[in-house]
Amino acid sequence: MSAPREQFSSKAGFIMAAAGSAVGLGNIWGFPTQTATNGGGAFVLVYFILAFMLAYPALMAELIIGRHARANVFTALRGIATGPFTRKLGSLIGGYGVIVASFILSFYAIIAGWMLAFMVEPVALMLGFPSVAEWLTTFSLERNIITAALFMGLTMAIIASGIENGIEKWSSRLMPMLLSLLLALIIYVLNQDGAMEGLRVYLSPDLSRINPPLILDALGQAFFSLSLGVGTMLIYGSYLSREESLPKLGAWVTLVDCGIAFIAGLLIIPAIYVAQAHGTQVFTEAGDLIAGPDLIFQVLPSLFNSMGSIGPVVGLTFFVLMSVAAVTSSISMLEVPVSLVSEETRASRPQATLIIGALIFCASTVTLLNFDVMFGLIIDITTVYSQPLLGLGLCVFAGWIWHRDNLLKEIQAGHPDIADSWFWKIWPTYVRFFCPLLILAAFGQSLVG
Repeated sequence: MSAPREQFSSKAGFIMAAAGSAVGLGNIWGFPTQTATNGGGAFVLVYFILAFMLAYPALMAELIIGRHARANVFTALRGIATGPFTRKLGSLIGGYGVIVASFILSFYAIIAGWMLAFMVEPVALMLGFPSVAEWLTTFSLERNIITAALFMGLTMAIIASGIENGIEKWSSRLMPMLLSLLLALIIYVLNQDGAMEGLRVYLSPDLSRINPPLILDALGQAFFSLSLGVGTMLIYGSYLSREESLPKLGAWVTLVDCGIAFIAGLLIIPAIYVAQAHGTQVFTEAGDLIAGPDLIFQVLPSLFNSMGSIGPVVGLTFFVLMSVAAVTSSISMLEVPVSLVSEETRASRPQATLIIGALIFCASTVTLLNFDVMFGLIIDITTVYSQPLLGLGLCVFAGWIWHRDNLLKEIQAGHPDIADSWFWKIWPTYVRFFCPLLILAAFGQSLVG
């Protein structure tokens, strides 16, 4: 079987890795575009409420189970099962989580490949290769396959290096870089004409816009941006020292994730109003704000092009930011299936990475060959429906199946006085009753919708 399990070398290393997993395109791209689609500040308000009411308790369930089991999600859930039925249930939830994580990465690699292409485009222009720049920004099967392959190769190289020398090392380097780029772009954009109007829309919630579809979108965004349900945080928890306080670490990860999502909105939403001030169309004929891929790959590049000589530099900085965010998140998703294969078979970590990475890239290629049908469908199935349901399953294991005394013992390993805290007085009951009910209510609404 595999070599002894690795471990994060420090608390800061874990926070950077877990925050990197959470802070990906789901924050920098997904959160602002969801905000734009759902009425601005109203979506932001609901998102923050759900992040702490549902996402944080579910995150804690993953971290606690992971550190206790010291194993991949499939083995971890089977390990805390109490009988034949719950063992089969654990196998089902764990196995499905691995599949969902793999399919999320399959479409994520496509989007991240677009980011790489648009990142290189300003460089091609500055070097005097306009035909190359045009190829990079033109949607084509050839470009999409090549850029997705490059991104998957980069992700695989990091995962093959292990926990401390791969995930922790690169997360600790890339996260400060991401924050620096993000803040620099915000300062620049907020000083442009039109930015204050975007800021007003973003920070002034219209409570009349809150409805069941908005709540469902906010729930899916919270689970997706925190990488919940598919076992990424469970895996990261399995690499934690037993001396660390899990409630504190979970709170830090949630705060960092929500904070960077909010900061990203300070960049993206004002930027599209700056683009409008420069003559770019940012509203559809029906009066809705343009969102989705059009926001990133049409509206913002036209903004950069209107800035004159500084435009290519700003564009390059923006897509470097997006590419860094994509990498920090993709490595956690690839770790889910790789950890299963490397722990449950004779394959080494590099071998498991190569096999799983190749299979996921094949799934990306199939999606690209059937893009109009499969791309949006895979996103909806994995992020809108599967992640909340998998989060529900993990809450059931933490709240109903795993014995309460064992749960307390695991948390006390890094927080000896936790039994007297408000966390322990509230969380076990909350994760047992309220989280499953709220997730089921939102999921039921999605089916009705």
